[in-house]
Amino acid sequence: MTLYETIFIVRQDMAPSQVDALSEKYSGLIRDGGGSVKKTEYCGLRTLAYPIKKNNKGHYVLMNIASNSEALKEVERQMYLSDDVIRYMSVCVDAHKDGPSALLKSSRNSNIRDISMTVSGRDSAHHNKPYGSADDSSNDDTSVESE
Repeated sequence: MTLYETIFIVRQDMAPSQVDALSEKYSGLIRDGGGSVKKTEYCGLRTLAYPIKKNNKGHYVLMNIASNSEALKEVERQMYLSDDVIRYMSVCVDAHKDGPSALLKSSRNSNIRDISMTVSGRDSAHHNKPYGSADDSSNDDTSVESE
């Protein structure tokens, strides 16, 4: 069996329960083809970098699959025909990583960052310092020569 990571993005107007049903449908197709789904991660509703089919957000789902290529081709064909899936991609990998994926970690970190935002809407790492303050190393006028 070959190992794959498949990620797909589902339309923003679907409920998370509908996204779970869709991922179960694709998992069933893999199992029917003789493969297995090692892990399925729902990474949440995320903003897309650019609109896709008039969608600004999408539900991300990552699946770690051990299957033959025929079963994966059938799943990709079903994703292509589905109006609910707006993008998908499958990649062959050497080994599946244990633990949460980088996509899931980044979605958790973005939630933490949103909580730590200040009232003014600026990131807490950026401070309102006047230009030329003592901490500003970019304003270094000591190298100016006088004639």
